[in-house]
Amino acid sequence: MLPLLAFLTAPLVATVSQGSQSGEADRAAAVDDNNSFAIDLYSRLRAQGGNLFFSPESISTALAMTYAGARGKTAQQMAQTLHFTLPPDRLNPAMGALLNDLNAAHAGYQLRVANALWAQQGYAFLPAFLEITQRSYGAALNHVDFKDAVATARQINQWVEQKTENRIRNLIEPGALGADTRLVLANAIYFKGDWERQFDKTRTQQEDFHLSASQTIKAPLMHREGSFNYFDGGRFQALEIPYKSGELSMVVLLPNQVDGLSSLEQAITPSNAHQWLTQLRRVPSVVLTLPRFTLTQQFQLSGVLAQMGMPRAFNRDQADFSGMTKERELFISAVIHKAYVDVNEQGTEAAAATGVQMTAALARREPPPPIVFRADHPFVFLIRDNRSGAILFMGRVTNPTK
Repeated sequence: MLPLLAFLTAPLVATVSQGSQSGEADRAAAVDDNNSFAIDLYSRLRAQGGNLFFSPESISTALAMTYAGARGKTAQQMAQTLHFTLPPDRLNPAMGALLNDLNAAHAGYQLRVANALWAQQGYAFLPAFLEITQRSYGAALNHVDFKDAVATARQINQWVEQKTENRIRNLIEPGALGADTRLVLANAIYFKGDWERQFDKTRTQQEDFHLSASQTIKAPLMHREGSFNYFDGGRFQALEIPYKSGELSMVVLLPNQVDGLSSLEQAITPSNAHQWLTQLRRVPSVVLTLPRFTLTQQFQLSGVLAQMGMPRAFNRDQADFSGMTKERELFISAVIHKAYVDVNEQGTEAAAATGVQMTAALARREPPPPIVFRADHPFVFLIRDNRSGAILFMGRVTNPTK
């Protein structure tokens, strides 16, 4: 039987103003905290083999809504694991301000983030908790009967599909819901944008992609030349590929050696990632090769999050979510995350949904030679909002044909 609460992630508009300078400082702190969690979570998920893709922004937002109802040691563990440094009375407005910015009008691309709640009809949730999720996260409250699992799962999944342009489907299986389910919190994120300068489709060719030093496959590799923000990290290269308007971009971290992915991933810490991103500088000429790829992945994150430091939230005897209800009977039974990304010559489309379930360059006289950035072997990439610095999506490509 499914636990008492389910949490999902899907696009919606937050209803929080940007606030004063102190509000802006809190928003920046929330971004830094979320990015630290993104890197920390990546370090755990990378242990699984193959391609990897997820939305840390979606997961952080979904769990932040859950954290709003946590108390005592449960709240302490969640804050530490999620890297939250702001007190709740400042964190929730800061997260809301970030959502408001992400959902603002955009030129040249689509970006939407949405939240919603599904609560068991007749079950009493504290008004203060519902007010926080509505005011800071724009999460509308829907009353359902979880005993009718098929109809409720259909309703939740339809909402997720609508918010992600049908890219995330069947996030919740009816068998995951039951008479003891009390709440589902949902968050979804959707992004679609064209490159600032598109790749010429006629130049895309089936070429060698090196899975390892000894294994090679054929994959569609895209080609273009131009000026990019670039950083030489010694054992790896970093390149920023902007989308139209320059407000969002993809950053590719490419190890110099074909078998250098593991070493690069071990070096990706919150402080290193921040340092590398701030050292990106414009260079006049780059010869870029990047594979075309599509990834879809789903994760059950409960075990990973418990190992990261918040086991009490998943323990029916120890969990304290008394900020949601007067009774301490709720616990997180599942955290489900599903993500999709398609990278091609025109641009990128990416979507994700998260479910948490609970039961009861300097000028030179002569131009320098072009930099060769050939991503024909495994690499790490992220999609970030350049205005706030928030990492929206993160992953790696080990085989672009899968």
